[in-house]
Amino acid sequence: MPPSVATADTLEPAEAVAMPQAPARAGGRALRGVAATWWVVAVAGQLLFAFYIVTFYARSALAGRPEAWNAVVKGAYAPGDTVGNLVFASHLVFALAVVAGGALQLVPRIRSRWPAVHRWNGRVFATAGVIAALGGLFMVWSHPKPEQFVQHLGISLDAVLILVFAFLAVRAARARRYDVHRRWALRLFLAVGGVWFFRIGLMAWIVANQGPAGFDPKTFSGPFLSFLAFAQYLVPLALLELYLRAQRGSARVQLAMAFGLGAATLVMAGGIAAAGAILWLPRI
Repeated sequence: MPPSVATADTLEPAEAVAMPQAPARAGGRALRGVAATWWVVAVAGQLLFAFYIVTFYARSALAGRPEAWNAVVKGAYAPGDTVGNLVFASHLVFALAVVAGGALQLVPRIRSRWPAVHRWNGRVFATAGVIAALGGLFMVWSHPKPEQFVQHLGISLDAVLILVFAFLAVRAARARRYDVHRRWALRLFLAVGGVWFFRIGLMAWIVANQGPAGFDPKTFSGPFLSFLAFAQYLVPLALLELYLRAQRGSARVQLAMAFGLGAATLVMAGGIAAAGAILWLPRI
């Protein structure tokens, strides 16, 4: 998936000698190239999302109009609900930290040249991800909606995965098992990106169907949204696992994975463009 895997989990010298075939090298180059493209597109889309969070939510709050949040997230701000409002606001702050920190963690040059920056940014990223996950659980179950019960379960499972992945990534880093750490950190990156994947997946679906399909936009419930509540992180995680295995596979396997990841990148780029045009840019 992200190109950092391509640098973090590349073949060791002994293994490279054992696989000198030109087709295998070509497959590896193709896979790394597509993974790099995926990373550039994903980071660009996430930075756009982060810019939107700052310009819309922060600007509305500083202008004394936090009720404007409700135009995007129904019930985001409720007069008199100090705890709920603070939880939502902190959720946005930590989501912003996750987006910015995650992008930096996936830059191999920072990891190799400035390991201290990588370590401290990793601590901030993991902590922000955990706090954002706990905040998401609070927001979902403090105001549950029966028609969105399956979606709540999907969000809850994502939060649990974030907590597990963060723990395993930190534990592996402390044990200096860096290859294992990188894999868990990549899984954490994708799990905390579930909110972002949900938005671009939803917008890609709406554009492809030329309008809402498979859900009721008024109640924001329906079979497609129930599916997307789980697919928003399970699909990226599944692609990551396939990618990690394809790295050490044959040239045919690597080329097949490059083709599949390329197709996923195109869908992601379309979703980012749609989300930017429909959700984010009009409010920036």
